[in-house]
Amino acid sequence: MNINRIGFKLGATIIALFVIVLFALGFVIDRVFSNFYHAEMREEVEELAVHFASMANTDEGDMIQTFAEFSNVSIYLTDGTEQETVSLGKTEVSDLSFIRSSDLKRLAAGQSVFIEFESAQNERFFIAAEPVGVEGKAIYVLSSMHNMEQSLNQVRSLLALSGAGALFLALGFTYIVSQLLSRPMLEMEQAARRIAKGELETRLAVRSSDEVGTLAEAINDLAKDLQHYRDTRQEFFANVSHELRTPITYLEGYAKVLSDELYETEEEKQKYLAIIRQESFRLNRLIHDLFELAKMEEGQLNLTLERVDLKEIVESAVEKVRLRAREKGLSILSSLEDDIPPIIADGLRMEQVLLNLLENAVRYTEEGSIQVRLRNGESGCQLTVEDTGVGIPTDELPYIFERFYRVEKSRSRQYGGTGLGLAITRKLVELQGGTIEVFSQVAAGTRVVITFPANRSKGWQTP
Repeated sequence: MNINRIGFKLGATIIALFVIVLFALGFVIDRVFSNFYHAEMREEVEELAVHFASMANTDEGDMIQTFAEFSNVSIYLTDGTEQETVSLGKTEVSDLSFIRSSDLKRLAAGQSVFIEFESAQNERFFIAAEPVGVEGKAIYVLSSMHNMEQSLNQVRSLLALSGAGALFLALGFTYIVSQLLSRPMLEMEQAARRIAKGELETRLAVRSSDEVGTLAEAINDLAKDLQHYRDTRQEFFANVSHELRTPITYLEGYAKVLSDELYETEEEKQKYLAIIRQESFRLNRLIHDLFELAKMEEGQLNLTLERVDLKEIVESAVEKVRLRAREKGLSILSSLEDDIPPIIADGLRMEQVLLNLLENAVRYTEEGSIQVRLRNGESGCQLTVEDTGVGIPTDELPYIFERFYRVEKSRSRQYGGTGLGLAITRKLVELQGGTIEVFSQVAAGTRVVITFPANRSKGWQTP
């Protein structure tokens, strides 16, 4: 049986704090009542002593006897010595050691005396003494603490019962609270273990908006991210397998045709060799793109950031693609502003980005033109590549930057490519602090806009 250790620790802590507070409160209440009773009885005994001393001065002995019996106190009259005393009242105390010579001297000097005395029979008394007349006589008033101690014991009993009841209530309350507070933690632990085992569909119910609820949401987000990662990884492996299998199959098939001399003419042989070269190039490019994308996603791609002239990069990339565009009967139009400030970027990677976009534009455009515009706007430096090609359906635009995603699935071999170009392009743009957007309409063309914020060209020192 698993012990709820969190609930146990939490409950034990709460109970320990409660017991400490309860004992401290009980001690304070006991002291308050004890001091109160003590002060009240002392004041009462002292007042009686003063009153009886006044009566003794008027020789009202019978009256003192009556008042002593009525007040439930014992009275002793002394003539100023420890030997001669007279007892008045109901009870007598056999132990007269409370009459001390030091106190008699103080009484003879006209001072009052108050002491607490415990007899040989372990009975405790409050004793107040007052001088009587001028002959050294004094009167002692003894009041037993028995009634006070009984009252205090009753108070202590009530405090103990109340404390025990409060403790039992606290135990129940603490158990409930500790279970309520620890249960989400246990659920999170169990969910984390299920997620670790691969059950990525596991989700926690978020019952509060506090830190516990936030932690549950974080675990749910982690499970979603891991599930997405697992799904995309499986999809990635499937896509890689498919993309690698296709050229390898072509290479294997046509190599067998050539090795077995199954061709009929030299022209057919050259055709097969051209297919093998084409598929080898495609396979090499696929492996290169995969390697590049893996380095970017793992943060291992090193960029050489410096101030670069984006206008020069655009002109160079356009010239490299112009011949291929001319072979398809396409024209490339450039509109480049002169006041473009240098941006902080990697020149070679920026050229790679632009070449990817231009090659896509040429690949998916059968007639018309490709326009490249570079301008400096309020939001920063903006580079636009627009074509008059086949376009992209609106519902597929959100997915075009995903790995191996192709809009023209049925004609993928006709258009070529690895399906990684746009994914690499977006990664490179984002790593250099820019943003990329795509706008397209079927049969009307596609427009790609890359923006670098204005601060990419300010306040930066070349390393």
